[in-house]
Amino acid sequence: MRKILIVGAGQSGLQLALGLQSQGYEVTLMSNRTADEIRSGRVMSTQCMFHTALQHERDLGINFWETQAPKIEGLGVSVAAPDASRAVDWVGKLDGYAQSVDQRVKMAGWMETFAQRGGQLVIHGAAVSDLDYFSRTYDLVLVSAGKGELVSMFGRDASRSPYAEPQRALAVAYVHGLGPRPEHPDYDAVRCNLVPGVGELFVMPTLTTSGRADILFWEGIPGGPLDVFQGVKDPSEHLSLTLELMEKYTPWEYARATKVELTDAAGTLAGRYAPTVRNPIGRLPGGGLVLGVADVVVANDPITGQGSNSASKCAASYLASITEHGDKPFDEAWMQATFDRYWETAQHVTKWTNAMLGVPPEHVLNLIGAAGQLQPVANRFANGFNDPADFENFFYDPEKAGAYLAEVAQGA
Repeated sequence: MRKILIVGAGQSGLQLALGLQSQGYEVTLMSNRTADEIRSGRVMSTQCMFHTALQHERDLGINFWETQAPKIEGLGVSVAAPDASRAVDWVGKLDGYAQSVDQRVKMAGWMETFAQRGGQLVIHGAAVSDLDYFSRTYDLVLVSAGKGELVSMFGRDASRSPYAEPQRALAVAYVHGLGPRPEHPDYDAVRCNLVPGVGELFVMPTLTTSGRADILFWEGIPGGPLDVFQGVKDPSEHLSLTLELMEKYTPWEYARATKVELTDAAGTLAGRYAPTVRNPIGRLPGGGLVLGVADVVVANDPITGQGSNSASKCAASYLASITEHGDKPFDEAWMQATFDRYWETAQHVTKWTNAMLGVPPEHVLNLIGAAGQLQPVANRFANGFNDPADFENFFYDPEKAGAYLAEVAQGA
């Protein structure tokens, strides 16, 4: 029975641990926090997952909250005009619903399941020196802890990382009491509100520790009017700032947020990081090799909501690569090939996310505008969040975009 160590208990680490465990591998999972500490800790992300990523969880039978979490059936885009009215407003229907489950709920639950199923769970914040020792006792060591000292083992891939600095300042608040969307109150949707030159507000339903809730998520251009959350320690002040900015820049969203309150004292989060692709193989001082997973090797800005989706897809891809490899050694060539297989999917996410961080070119503005008149365009854009590879067919190239819009308009 092959012995595998996974360091980091997020979406990718836990999904991979549970997948390998179900295939009979001897898995040790190392986390710097217990399940209870995670459950009572601070929110970690917005984690809206689309159909393909959710299906990976279903395939492993670990979709424990699917019946409880709101089913997100649409994805809407609004663009703010200079007078704070909506210049563009539409909702695309998703082919398969999306869901968001607070990672405090999911990671704590999955960790307990892993232990109940006989997995070796070690509560310890691992350092590089620890991995040096463990690499000699395990057939494979996987690093899925996307922050901290361990990430420094994986060098930045400059050819795939156009940004050296953070491109957005991030601020999240989990709330109860948000009113329905007046335009489509009959089904749940994620709302993407674009404020040109300022940033973006995302609003999405979620399942949290206290049941159904909504997430208010500002992404501000650094140095701009939304970049005001750094150093704000008081959760109620964080929420007040969130609402003030909504009232000013997205008054249509503010109108349904006048009665909101935080879900809990740990329901806010603020920070920033530079989107980075790293070399997938980490070299230990003693000569051992470790393989980076998900955010460790491909960290995108959350502007396209792909973090948890990418983590799920990475875990599914790595699971296939490990199980197909049989008893052969997990050497450097295998590690590189395993990452390259995942990159076939991940490259589309990185390209699209980096494009969305920049000023949109005219043909992209035309696409977003046309989606307000042509429902098939809105639907295709919405479903690109599930399969970003499709953007290659109509999004980046002005000629392809024009031809696509002409074709849809003709059929309308």
